[in-house]
Amino acid sequence: MTLIVPLSERSESSLDRYVINGRTPICGVIDIHGAKNAALPIVAACLLTDQAVLLRNIPPLSDIGVMQAILHSLGVNSEWQAGELRIHPNVVNSHVIPESLMQEMRSSVIIVGPLLARYGRVSASYPGGCAIGERPIDLHIKGLCALGAKVVDEGGGCLTFSASKLRGARVHLETPSVGATENIMMAACLAEGETLIENAAREPEVLDLQNFLNALGAKVSGAGQNTIHIAGVSALKGAEYTIISDRIVAGTYLLAALMTEGRITLTSVIAEDLRPLLSRMSDMGADIAVADNAVTLSMRGRPRAVEEVRTMPHPGFPTDLQAPMLAALCLAEGKSVLTETMFESRFKHVEELKRMGAQIAVEGRKAIISGIERFSGATVRATDLRAGAALTLAGLAASGTTVVEDVYHIDRGYVALDQSLTRLGGRVVRKR
Repeated sequence: MTLIVPLSERSESSLDRYVINGRTPICGVIDIHGAKNAALPIVAACLLTDQAVLLRNIPPLSDIGVMQAILHSLGVNSEWQAGELRIHPNVVNSHVIPESLMQEMRSSVIIVGPLLARYGRVSASYPGGCAIGERPIDLHIKGLCALGAKVVDEGGGCLTFSASKLRGARVHLETPSVGATENIMMAACLAEGETLIENAAREPEVLDLQNFLNALGAKVSGAGQNTIHIAGVSALKGAEYTIISDRIVAGTYLLAALMTEGRITLTSVIAEDLRPLLSRMSDMGADIAVADNAVTLSMRGRPRAVEEVRTMPHPGFPTDLQAPMLAALCLAEGKSVLTETMFESRFKHVEELKRMGAQIAVEGRKAIISGIERFSGATVRATDLRAGAALTLAGLAASGTTVVEDVYHIDRGYVALDQSLTRLGGRVVRKR
């Protein structure tokens, strides 16, 4: 088994930092790697079959390593090579998900649905992940219980799920949770009868999961809309599948070019999935051209302020781009307002941006930004994945030298971000 190393085994990387010398434009062409948020549930979904699965365009990220390690702990072998992950789920000899791995990332909870459907029993702790606010798993639990699961709180943060046989049901989600939608989708594939998920999440990654499940022989329809229909089947087969590109990574590179008055072309992207961001960047003065599987952005001069950006479930502005967008708005001429509706504690990067000269006032879930002409280099700390990306972009646009500490957070969602930015003209060095 070849394993992508999870963060818990990369303690030395916690000391790494980016040293950035700014004020050079980001220019060039970059191919966008596979989407972490699509790959994680798809890797988990491999538990639904006992036949081999080959996944292409898998990004070698630490979060993928955590999911791979979880499968390995259950007895599932896998092999990683050059962007492809081959998984052999014919043997599952444990129903216990190690607490240490559950604590590494929030998305670990999506292993529960497919493992419950396949094995009939799961023991798991509450998941961890980025500290961006409360993210309860009650919608996951309610949905799985609607399918016939029984859940026992064993104490100490440990839950046991059990079901002799899952049965299709009508499940209405109070909020369109991506993870809950995916967990219920996967569990329902092997349930007896039909399942309807109402008020389902509409994110592109949910559609990608549907397409993968159908490649295995499932009967899922409606992803990308408010209601998803699943007709349960008795068994699923193996398949080969290619993961979609990462729209959040794509958005990060586009904002890097906008903030540095550069010109960038992204390839292997789905432009439609980027529409909420492209619209806002156009309002800020960027020149944007869309072609087949490619987006080109060029920027001259200082960006314009935007009256309000509000994070919303898809097709609204994605919360995962809130931090990078906030960094860009710091340089906009005029006053902007950014409202975070998804998470209550996702403004921890604000204080770090202030160290670089940003003028931001936070009022509840609103950040009121008065634009400055440029950032000043400083030593700042990444508090989570997307905050780390935002601070890196600010460093690219700053005068002087910026040091971004705790960049191991960035490794969770970006493949060698420092090296890619350097190839595009940035001056970013990773040091220990």
